[in-house]
Amino acid sequence: MNKHSSIKSSGSLLERASELYDFGAALRGGPAPVVPEVVEQPVAEPAIVVEPPAPAPAIQRTPSVSQPMAARPIASRFAEINRERLAAQNFIVPDGPVTGLSEEFRIVKRQLLLTARGGKGFDAIPHGERILVCSAHPNEGKTYCAINLALSMASEKDNRVLLVDADFAKPSVLSTLGIENGPGFMDALADDTVDAENFIIETDIEGLSILPAGARTNQDTEYLAAARTAQIIDDLTRNDPSRIIIFDSPPALAASPASVLALHVGQVLMVVHADETTDSALRDALSLLSGCDHVQLLLNRAKFSPTGRKFGNYYGYGAS
Repeated sequence: MNKHSSIKSSGSLLERASELYDFGAALRGGPAPVVPEVVEQPVAEPAIVVEPPAPAPAIQRTPSVSQPMAARPIASRFAEINRERLAAQNFIVPDGPVTGLSEEFRIVKRQLLLTARGGKGFDAIPHGERILVCSAHPNEGKTYCAINLALSMASEKDNRVLLVDADFAKPSVLSTLGIENGPGFMDALADDTVDAENFIIETDIEGLSILPAGARTNQDTEYLAAARTAQIIDDLTRNDPSRIIIFDSPPALAASPASVLALHVGQVLMVVHADETTDSALRDALSLLSGCDHVQLLLNRAKFSPTGRKFGNYYGYGAS
């Protein structure tokens, strides 16, 4: 089946994505897993011109030093996120009006949270609070979806969200949100003596914090494959058990770190560009992410809803 294959005119976008991309057989030789309802995004991801950050100095590994466990540090940076900037780029606006986009991500996050925390007939899975957002190729909307998912989950009353920019070669989370760059995940991976918590940026959006990608290196995959990675991610989870950690990873078919990161998460959310991502590309990408057993598809840039779904309009009504 290729990108020109037709999709049935009924069912949710996730159901249609599951029908279009029978990825279960490609991964395990069995039936496709149950896929939760996916985002129906009525607007295309806006083109964002991002100034490339200045080259970071080469990373030098610091020898490991045994130190006693310290109390959880307080984030050393704080950033305000411009709501008008979010609206201009078609992102969810915290405390803003209910829109079709915000309603769609409410549906998506509910399935992910049930898988992560359990409840209502769902059993929590190991490391389900760690979610990798990925795509097969660049420009399919992974960062757009990762940020919107983080913004939506941050409004939850029982969870906090840590959005990790793990696209080390082309980080864009901070620039998209208008936040100044700084040290982050890679700096902690390369230096055994620093705590990744010290690089976390708290924001003025309640419940949302960000861990930048950090310094650039040509050995990002090798750093991720080291034992230090598991230690850092375990600490981030242990330091705040209410955390949902969302990783914005590189495209699976464009850079190798995605396949290594998949070994450290409980869920993968694969962003599929409607009418563009081919079946063969998706199968190839998912085979590289086979280190995670729980994969769900999110269909991005769909142009219509055959069932007439118009989320967001209901909240503008008076008596009903």
